[in-house]
Amino acid sequence: MNESITNSQGETLDYTFHDANSRTRDLLIIGHGVTGNKDRPFLVSLAEAVENEGLSVLRFSFSGNGSSGGDFRDCTISKEVEDLKAVITAAEANGYKVTYAGHSMGGAVGVLTASTDDRIRNLISLAGMVNTLAFYDREFGEVTPDEGCMWEEPECPLSSKYKTDLYDIGSVASKATEVKVPWLIIHGDTDDVVPIEDSREIFVSANEPKQLVEVPGANHVFSEEGEGLMIEAVISWLGEKLA
Repeated sequence: MNESITNSQGETLDYTFHDANSRTRDLLIIGHGVTGNKDRPFLVSLAEAVENEGLSVLRFSFSGNGSSGGDFRDCTISKEVEDLKAVITAAEANGYKVTYAGHSMGGAVGVLTASTDDRIRNLISLAGMVNTLAFYDREFGEVTPDEGCMWEEPECPLSSKYKTDLYDIGSVASKATEVKVPWLIIHGDTDDVVPIEDSREIFVSANEPKQLVEVPGANHVFSEEGEGLMIEAVISWLGEKLA
């Protein structure tokens, strides 16, 4: 893939394509979390490891993030669902069958998309955000929207659009029963950004086939030993589902 990908608002979505030069037409699409981008080190490591196993990968930055077009202040889960659909459309136009892996807020995007879009053949949630309202209140409840920033990062202003969207969604747990595809959920048990209880909660409601992998000692971005364990779990699961 080498063509430009744009969302429904005409904003260009920056992506990196890892071509495994395999006969298979399966593709892993990777989406990042809030304030992140496609180049977060653990996502790059995951993409490279999967490529080395013979599966092509596309990692992209949601609009308003990284080098993608758009304004960060417009970033919401709902908008990112539309971004993901645009990427899936481009992938399918190139003959690929899609598996999606989303980290953190990108995990919530995956649940909402897979619950209504059957073009996602397999779903992976990496420390996926489930209770969106609770996340907002916990992380940004003392910050004034449209004045303050996320985690005091000046390049990540906190917008009222973001708050409203997370409040309106409330939780994606109710969508679990609408996901009809194989689902892998991975979460570190020392995650202090999205608690592991989010993954445990949604796993209970998820349909079979499903798998929950709890990574001991891993934080929200699977640092140090957690990275290898996360990657190993993803590759093992993909090997089973795409065999």
